[in-house]
Amino acid sequence: MWLFVMFDLPVETKVQRREYTQFRKKLQSKGFTMLQYSVYAKHLPTEDAAEPLKATVKAVLPPKGQVRVMAVTDHQFGKMEVFFGKNRRLVEDPPLQISLF
Repeated sequence: MWLFVMFDLPVETKVQRREYTQFRKKLQSKGFTMLQYSVYAKHLPTEDAAEPLKATVKAVLPPKGQVRVMAVTDHQFGKMEVFFGKNRRLVEDPPLQISLF
């Protein structure tokens, strides 16, 4: 399954820009990948694995702005249509396995 975090945060003041940056960096540190500006996604093996991650996102929410968290199955994700201009591109493949080093 895929966990999406989509957000629209104010960046009018220096404090708001710092909160925006801290939020993005926290998402990246938790393994989220930017799909487009303000849309981040992470692949997870199960819905149960998404719950602690949702709690982490909720814990670092900025004081202002809008944040949406949405879970999507691999099947639903695969139905997504992606376009660059008028050219269609393939949807990203989910990671095959977690690699341990």
